[in-house]
Amino acid sequence: MLMEVSHNQAAAHLFAQTTVSLSDFSALLGNIYQGPMEQVPWGKALEQIRRQLDANYVTLILRSPATDRRGLMINASEHGGSTLPGETSYNNYYYALDPFIGLPSDRVVTIDEHLGPGVWCQSEIYLQFLKDVGIRYILGADLRTDDGVECRFRVCRKHEGRDFSAADKALCTALLPHLKRAVDLHSRLDVVESERTVYASAIDRMLVGMVILDETGAIIKTNAAADEILGAKDGIRIAKGGLDVEYGQENRKFQRLLRQAMMGHLGTAPAVMEAMSVTRPSGSARLGVLIRTIPLSEWSEDNRKRPACVVFIRDPDRRSQASHDVVRQLFDFTPAETQLALQLANGLTLDEAADELGISKNTARAHLRAIFSKTGVTRQATLVRMLLSSVISLG
Repeated sequence: MLMEVSHNQAAAHLFAQTTVSLSDFSALLGNIYQGPMEQVPWGKALEQIRRQLDANYVTLILRSPATDRRGLMINASEHGGSTLPGETSYNNYYYALDPFIGLPSDRVVTIDEHLGPGVWCQSEIYLQFLKDVGIRYILGADLRTDDGVECRFRVCRKHEGRDFSAADKALCTALLPHLKRAVDLHSRLDVVESERTVYASAIDRMLVGMVILDETGAIIKTNAAADEILGAKDGIRIAKGGLDVEYGQENRKFQRLLRQAMMGHLGTAPAVMEAMSVTRPSGSARLGVLIRTIPLSEWSEDNRKRPACVVFIRDPDRRSQASHDVVRQLFDFTPAETQLALQLANGLTLDEAADELGISKNTARAHLRAIFSKTGVTRQATLVRMLLSSVISLG
């Protein structure tokens, strides 16, 4: 309790040293916390800081450049846009000459304080690079989160401007803990998005359509496989923003399972995981459908547009998109053996695969014997099962 009071008093003392109004400071904090969800993160916040501090540039370096990786900067510029003059040159070369690095964690300092009076204007990076792009004064801080994220915050002014005052430093110091939390949020969201992309790509490669619905049954998201299946309108289709099955009896069952899944999401019934097949008017093999509840987490907000259930759809007639390279690398097949193995994995008989590939049946049998020898199996059915249960569909 005493620590909280002390922290609040310190924050109030810092704010009292600034020249910003309470309403502007509140708007600035709002933009900082909204930043992780913007298309260009913190674009609005950095521009507001630039205007407030009468700066020509404000930069957040999320990823410092190095010999083995590209840097990533987010900028607010007096010229508009998000690219600094000479940014490419800095990322490719001048970053190695930058002396304004390794600052004390979460502490605001100026370049002259960091290097000593007069040293900055004699430095190589200033004379060769920054002087020509109109940067003389720099205020900065290095942020390091508990999760190990490191980034740099920099504010720049022109030669004809003035050095940063105690009030300027107080404002940036007051913003630092909020910017640090927002960077931490952005990092965690980025990790979640990276994982989601990997999982979604795997589902696509496995030829499984995925449709996510909210608690009203409206479609929130579909993957590429689902778009193809639904676009065919052969057994299941999009209707009024939701899903409908072609034939009445099957549709009644499908809608009942959807309602049960929604109730499971809301906690008014057990979670659902139910499967059914869907007849296709075209006469093609039935679609396989799996409906699964997405339960609310313990701390979920009241949001009708959050995912409530997922519908997985599998078309047995769709052919594998397995990579030739993955199959060849996994089993050490020749290119010809790889082509034959993939045709068999797609459900063709040996004779059908030979016709599809334009080779003789004797050649196909020779390839199959070589495949058996390399995989250690002796039956075609066992080979197909091995291929389908391997990682080839993820490549």
